[in-house]
Amino acid sequence: MDRVYCCIDLKSFFASAECVERGLDPMKTNLVVADPDRGVGTICLAVSPAMKALGVKNRCRVYEIKDGIEYIIAKPRMKLYMEKSREIYSVYLKYVSPEDVLVYSIDECFIDLTDYVKLYGKTERELTKTLIDAVFDKTGIRAAAGIGTNMFLAKVALDITAKHSPDFTGYLDRDEFRKTIWRHRPITDVWNVGQGIADRLKVYGIYDLYGVAHCDEELLYREFGVNAELLIDHSKGIEPCTIADVHAYKAKSSSVSSGQVLFSDYTHEAGLIVLKEMVESLVCEIAEKGLVTNSVSFSAGFSDKFYGVRGGTTKLPCHTDSYKKIFPFFEKLYEKFAPKDLLIRKINVGLNNLVHKDYMVFDMFSSAADDEKEEALQKTVIDIKKKYGKNSLLRGTSFQEKATARERNKLIGGHNGGET
Repeated sequence: MDRVYCCIDLKSFFASAECVERGLDPMKTNLVVADPDRGVGTICLAVSPAMKALGVKNRCRVYEIKDGIEYIIAKPRMKLYMEKSREIYSVYLKYVSPEDVLVYSIDECFIDLTDYVKLYGKTERELTKTLIDAVFDKTGIRAAAGIGTNMFLAKVALDITAKHSPDFTGYLDRDEFRKTIWRHRPITDVWNVGQGIADRLKVYGIYDLYGVAHCDEELLYREFGVNAELLIDHSKGIEPCTIADVHAYKAKSSSVSSGQVLFSDYTHEAGLIVLKEMVESLVCEIAEKGLVTNSVSFSAGFSDKFYGVRGGTTKLPCHTDSYKKIFPFFEKLYEKFAPKDLLIRKINVGLNNLVHKDYMVFDMFSSAADDEKEEALQKTVIDIKKKYGKNSLLRGTSFQEKATARERNKLIGGHNGGET
């Protein structure tokens, strides 16, 4: 028997949350969520449905909003949005089990409806409407939904067909998929088909999923490698992965990473200050989780886009969570891939091949006493920051003019946390 899923998306979530907090109707209120302190070039994280109806695109820059449109600008409040998201998740759990919910993002989730259609004596569309209405009754936030016989079809139904439906709900099974989506263009509207894939398909005269489904599969495998399998399956409306499969999945290896776009051009010396802060933050993160690493990665983007992004990865002689041992390897990568004559705008760092500390192989060339001393100091730092906040204890580096950690520590997901 086919399973049936819905994919629910909260409409203009951040903007809707801000409208509701002000006692305003998101469908009638012109509001954008953006940080005015970052200037008119800042990105609008969300625009209300009323703004979209006026042709204002989501994720636009503030200066791109046409003159003559009056609107409220709301500074991002990530704590508020996270609380609302948790509240909405709790609404779903009144109707379904957490094992049947897959949180895809802060404003979107998949729900396996298969066992609940019969339980509640409703059709899949009626049950989805029940969930959407329950969210609106609880929070005042409206949602759209896609329903499908697998997760891919549910997501495509949400992204492409729901927006044209009077009740903002779309449905796709494989037959309906062939009728309505096979010839749909641009192909980039389809989940997991980015512009890069579209450009590569264009070379072969393929502009939609019908073209993919009828293309020689050997050609697709030569062009995309193993990723062709996903593309071929999706072109036929097939998705074997279930929510249960996703919940059961365990990665063979793990890593943590951090990246930031700098607000101005940074010299080589100034970039090194930020690098030290970022590496220290990541090292504290893995130490707090009891993990160690033996591989680090670094990349930088430059003000002169001609140079693109440069970076690389290097292995450490042993697994460790010691900043003193880890940072020199980042410094070598930095010196190699961030030339002194280029101005830096982006920095990304990563700690790879993470394993639990219990499996760590000790470095015979290190002093055990020194390692224990650093570990004790690191634990003290972590405990203080957990109790009093990330900015309660900082290196002197973070008080230099070009340092960014103090400001970044106030952010959630790269944006202002705000008061709730």
